[in-house]
Amino acid sequence: MIRYALTCDEKHGFDSWFQSAEAYDRLRGAGLVSCSICGSTEVEKLLMAPAVRPARKAAATLTAPANPVEEAFAKMRRTVEENSEYVGMNFASEARAMHDGDTPHRSIYGEAKMEEARSLIEDGVPVAPLPFMPSRKTN
Repeated sequence: MIRYALTCDEKHGFDSWFQSAEAYDRLRGAGLVSCSICGSTEVEKLLMAPAVRPARKAAATLTAPANPVEEAFAKMRRTVEENSEYVGMNFASEARAMHDGDTPHRSIYGEAKMEEARSLIEDGVPVAPLPFMPSRKTN
């Protein structure tokens, strides 16, 4: 996983996590990376300093306050997980079925292949990428 500091054409700054640098490039190229504030898809990476983790013993003694952005993402994750149904790799078919009126609307989250996400967006199905992997997929 890699975290990028990003900015949109409206100069809003935000961070987002990606599986890899290549994943960021593919998502951005497909128009799937958008500003978390205004929704613009004109997004660029900002120059970032590398994050260097201290030794385990030193890390255990640090008492610095948590990053507000990380706290916001954690809160978002809790809200999504508590108020939505995880549908795994069935996300694209579930979202399309709801959009087409074949199943009742409900809050869902899950995973989709790049082609599936692109197809949903092209067909006007309201979806958005989440800035975290589902709990079932984290190490």
